[in-house]
Amino acid sequence: MPADGYMTGKILIASPAIGDPRFDRAVIYVVDHSDEHAMGITLNKPMRDLRLPILLEQLGVEGAIRVPDRAVLDGGPVDRDRGFVLHTGEFGNDDATLKVGDGFALTATKEVLDAMASEHPPRRAVLALGYAGWGAGQLDDELQANAWLVADADETLLFDESFSDKWERALKSLGVDPQHLTGQSGHA
Repeated sequence: MPADGYMTGKILIASPAIGDPRFDRAVIYVVDHSDEHAMGITLNKPMRDLRLPILLEQLGVEGAIRVPDRAVLDGGPVDRDRGFVLHTGEFGNDDATLKVGDGFALTATKEVLDAMASEHPPRRAVLALGYAGWGAGQLDDELQANAWLVADADETLLFDESFSDKWERALKSLGVDPQHLTGQSGHA
């Protein structure tokens, strides 16, 4: 855990003890964590039948380029009708972009959608609908209960589209073999 106790800029990896089917095998990038709340974007749950070009067209975003056919992520169970773009840090709007971690940012405005469809998009970006949210102290309690493992952010885990094995790869980045994890907790 970071010295300040906050997980902003870290990746949460659901343990088998998570106890919530919405987060089974979830990999979440924490974009904000404080005494009052925590917020993260789920990185490995693509939405069925919704791709980035289709969503941008539905939103009336006209592009100067052909937008790559990328997945739209199910970012979490909170505010599912709102879009959030996690992107590399070279794009930003001082009023609307939240700088997160080392070289990453989160923007939730039409301006970032326009940039994604322009000739100068963020170097890497992913669009998610909804987010994972925790109230005051809730994430801290879940961490204490071993519901989450914590890893450093990795650009590949944040942006690649290899969703089916992202959970396993995140665990392996910690040196954890997924086959050795159990949902049972030990007692002394």
